[in-house]
Amino acid sequence: MGKTHFGFQSVEEDEKSSRVRSVFDSVAANYDIMNDLMSMGLHRAWKAYTVLVADLSLGMRVLDIAAGTGDLSLAFAKKVGSQGLVVQSDINWTMLRTGRDRLINEGLLLPTLVCDAQALPFANDSFDRVSVAFGLRNMTDKDAALKEMCRVLKPGGKLLVLEFSKVAAPLQKAYDWYSFNLLPKIGKWVAKDEDSYRYLAESIRMHPDQETLKGMIQDAGLGHVDVHNLSAGVVALHVGIKC
Repeated sequence: MGKTHFGFQSVEEDEKSSRVRSVFDSVAANYDIMNDLMSMGLHRAWKAYTVLVADLSLGMRVLDIAAGTGDLSLAFAKKVGSQGLVVQSDINWTMLRTGRDRLINEGLLLPTLVCDAQALPFANDSFDRVSVAFGLRNMTDKDAALKEMCRVLKPGGKLLVLEFSKVAAPLQKAYDWYSFNLLPKIGKWVAKDEDSYRYLAESIRMHPDQETLKGMIQDAGLGHVDVHNLSAGVVALHVGIKC
């Protein structure tokens, strides 16, 4: 086993997944309200744009990786209808259970699976769309995870990676101040968890920028990749098409 990063810390590769799991065990109960506060509600627009770009139709099969509290799974399910299939997966059972319960309250029961995106338990060419929103940066081996996502996509299918990215240079200082000063305080006041939200800010800085991630997705086997910068690059949506 080699070393990897957990925020700004260097940890053993086999340690990272358990530490990430602990973070999301801690934040699950307040995850939705914290998303609204941290992004000033913009996360809803980012996800709505992802659903639009996914260009879903009735009967499609979708895998939502790092599904969390189920925002995208719910939106995808409405698009593919009862003829289609949406599978929600996450490595963290606490988050996944929160999302499952939320969707049940919406009258929707979806296949829900705890699994590691680096070793997906699905056959080759299984899904028309694969989505991962705000989850890739927490994965230990991003290259392995992206290759797995490509493997389970059908030819012509789309991979959608929605993730924090590198903000435009004029906003960098203000964004850094917010991330390292205000964000952990919001976590402390609302979620009673300052450390997890400090990790969030650090993990964003350690994540590949737009062009680097585009290259990684291409190397994973996606023939064409577009990058959509949202909110001046605070978030980027990478869309890859499997040849």
